[in-house]
Formats: sequence, structure tokens, C-alpha cells
Amino acid sequence: MTPTAEFKTALLAQVAQLRFFALSLTNMPDRADDLVQETLIKAWAASNRFQEGTSIRAWLFTIMRNTFYSDYRKARREVQDTDGEEAAKLMSYPEQGGCLDLQDLKIALAQLSEDHREAILLVGASGVSYEEAAAICDCAVGTIKSRVNRARQKLMELMGIDAPEEIGGEFLAAGDPLRVAMAQTG
Repeated sequence: MTPTAEFKTALLAQVAQLRFFALSLTNMPDRADDLVQETLIKAWAASNRFQEGTSIRAWLFTIMRNTFYSDYRKARREVQDTDGEEAAKLMSYPEQGGCLDLQDLKIALAQLSEDHREAILLVGASGVSYEEAAAICDCAVGTIKSRVNRARQKLMELMGIDAPEEIGGEFLAAGDPLRVAMAQTG
């Protein structure tokens, strides 16, 4: 519903009083002008909720006071960051590197012999102990350890990395089973 001409006239008649009240709240002329503008915009948008016969000044002052305190509470949660130090702490690393590393790992795993791939996936990715892996593969524990070590070395060679820590960078957690297995078998 569009505000009536009487509402518009009554609203404009209160601007001086609104500015005075806004100055008493903010103690800053530019912020007071902004607060008056916000109040008038909110009042205009909510004109259908104003009850004829009641005090428009009290209604506008209530809108202004609520707007001021809402802005004040919001500003208290904000952090002053004029030099950008806080913003620099909020950076996030790009995720595509981890996805690309995973693709490279899948391709490299496919190039391993079946015995080596089975050993490193059991011990590294599944978290199976060397003893359990030896029982599953029906071979000696030393054979499993050797296969895992050779698989690790071959994966690093195929992926062109020098140290297990290079796999995934920040994207793989320190406790990632395959990463831990690759680091421990070296």
C-alpha cells in the first residue's frame, strides 16, 4: 500500500526532531544523518503499520532507537581492521590442488604392480597392520613391508615428488592413513 499524502506530510514535519534525536544518540553529524535516513526509509516501508490517531513522532523515535541499537550491537561484533591483518588471517587455500593430487595418485596407483598396489592400499589407505596384511596376502610380514616400501617409492617417482609431505600439501590431514604409511615406511 502506498503511503498517503497526510502520512508523507506528517513524516517530513518530523525530520528536524529526528535529526536532533539522532545527534543525541550518535554524537556524530554524518552518522546522525544516516540514522535519520534509515528511519525515514523504514517508516515509509512500514507505513501500513502506523495507526492513525497515534503519535507519529513516538513511532518514528521508536524506529530510530531500535535501528540505532541494532546497528550498535552489530558494530560491537565487528573487528576494526584498518591495516588488513585480521583479513589476512582469514585466507583459505584453494581446493583444486588436493583434487589434482588425488587424481595423480589414482593414476600412479594404477601403474603399480598388483602386489604393490594391494600392499599399500591395505596398509596405507585401509589402516590394516603389517601382520594383518601379511595374513590377507598369504605372505611374510617382511614381504608386506618390502612391498609397501617399494610401492611408496614408486608412487613418489611416478608423481614426481621428493618427500611424502608434498602429497596434498595443506589438503591432506596429518593423520591421513596413506600419508602416514608412506612416511613410516621410508
